[in-house]
Amino acid sequence: MSKFKQIYQSALDNADWQLTENIHLNQPQLQSWLQENGSLSRRFARYCHQFSVLLLAQEPIKASSLQPDEQAMLGPVDCLERIVLLHGDGVPWVFGRTLIPVPTMTGEEQDIARLGESPLGYRVFTDQSARRDALQLARLTVNDDVLWARRSRLWVKEKPMLVAELFLAPAPVYQDNSAIQRHITGVIGQRESRPLRTKVGE
Repeated sequence: MSKFKQIYQSALDNADWQLTENIHLNQPQLQSWLQENGSLSRRFARYCHQFSVLLLAQEPIKASSLQPDEQAMLGPVDCLERIVLLHGDGVPWVFGRTLIPVPTMTGEEQDIARLGESPLGYRVFTDQSARRDALQLARLTVNDDVLWARRSRLWVKEKPMLVAELFLAPAPVYQDNSAIQRHITGVIGQRESRPLRTKVGE
C-alpha cells in the first residue's frame, strides 16, 4: 500500500465532516479554495508549470463497504473507488478519493472508469450538466500539519459521485494572495520568455 494512501486515507476516514455553514473561516483565500464549485484541477493548473495526476489505486468497492454517510449521499450501490495524488510541478498538493457508483458509469460516462491519470475534474466539468452539492469541510491534523479537507457530491447528467479532497501543506490553498500573485507572475513571465518552436518551412 502506498504510504500516501495509508496515511491520508486514514485521515479522511476519521474526518469530522461539517456543513459549510457551521464552519466560520476568517481567511478569504482559503475559503475561496474550499468552496470552489468548478474544476479544482483546472484552478490548480494555473499555479504551476506542470499539473499532473498520480493514480494510487482504482478498484471496485461493494456497497456494504461504504460508510453510512457515504451510503446516505450515494445510495446503497457498488462503486469504483479512485484514489489519486494531484501534483503541481512534482509536489503533492492534494490527496483525493472518489467513489463512483456503477450506475454512474453508463452511457457517455463509461469513459470515467478509464481516466487513468487524467484529471477527473477535466472530464466532469466539460459537461454542461455538471454541478456540485452537499459540500462539507473538515479540519485535520496529519503528521503535525493542520490541514483542511472537503467532501462534495458531483453530478454529471444527474448521475452522482462522491469526491473527498485533502489539501496537503505545500498546496497554494494555504498561501496568501500576495505570494500567489508573485508566483503567477513568475509562471507567466517564464512562459512568455520561452522561445517559440516552429517547424522547418514555417
